[in-house]
Amino acid sequence: MSLDSLRILSADDVHAALPWPALASALESAFAAPPVAPDRHAHALSPDDSLLLMPAWSEAAIGVKLVTVIPTATDLGGRTVEATYLLLDRRTGAPQALLDGEALTVRRTAATSALAARALASPDARSLLVIGTGRLAPWMLRGYRAIMPSLTLFAVWGRNAESAARVSAELRAEGLEVEVVRDRPAAVRAAEIVSCVTTATEPVVLGTWLRDGVHLDLVGGFMPSMRESDDAAIARARVVVDTRSGAMTTAGDLLQPLAAGVIAESHVLAELGQVVRREVQVRRGAGDITLFKSVGHALEDFAAARLALGA
Repeated sequence: MSLDSLRILSADDVHAALPWPALASALESAFAAPPVAPDRHAHALSPDDSLLLMPAWSEAAIGVKLVTVIPTATDLGGRTVEATYLLLDRRTGAPQALLDGEALTVRRTAATSALAARALASPDARSLLVIGTGRLAPWMLRGYRAIMPSLTLFAVWGRNAESAARVSAELRAEGLEVEVVRDRPAAVRAAEIVSCVTTATEPVVLGTWLRDGVHLDLVGGFMPSMRESDDAAIARARVVVDTRSGAMTTAGDLLQPLAAGVIAESHVLAELGQVVRREVQVRRGAGDITLFKSVGHALEDFAAARLALGA
């Protein structure tokens, strides 16, 4: 096997190859007619270290995202989480490209949330609040702004005021004015779209704070122990997930109220694919609260990687 023709895309290359409108369109098509994409494989390398594999394939290509979670990597100058994406030719199995996995992940995650909000939020929504200040937060604001140009008011809240100020300053330098807010309940009550990108294990948004008609986007939680919303928020909302198989096994925001008997599985109205195919009408009126819970899925990485390669 020769690797002479293997393309390598750095983080900058990936971002440049995935303009937001084109990425949203590619993801919409992938959710409407998904490739084969088994659920994420998780393997324990040790009590603390993990290897995650996210494969997907079609008649044209095979893709696998490889993610390592090694907390002690920082002691050696590395990062706790590393991600790489490998794309191969389906006909021959030959490797075609190696892409920066973190850039691919933040880009497709933000675009998927904005795609869902475009379908689920009120068409009159103008304001977005992002809760969280980690690596994903600025990309959520960038993605929403590009994919939903009707949004005009942007705010960010974080437990650490300095981190929130850093996110705001980074985006202000790009021409996007983002207000730093400190009163989280008041900010949630004011926002028409609320996007949570935290690693919280206790709710950061309460159902009593949600205004009628709001759209809630829950992104950060990816394990049963993690929660960004309380039972009241879930119970009040009309819920859509990226995929049922993923959400109903890993999303603590749904699994915990299910276990408590607050909701039934039927409370999850649809997968995003059903929404983009217009098989399910989720928002029935201006006062409905909609909620999109994502845990990430291999079809998103696959669609983004193929777009980046022009395939």
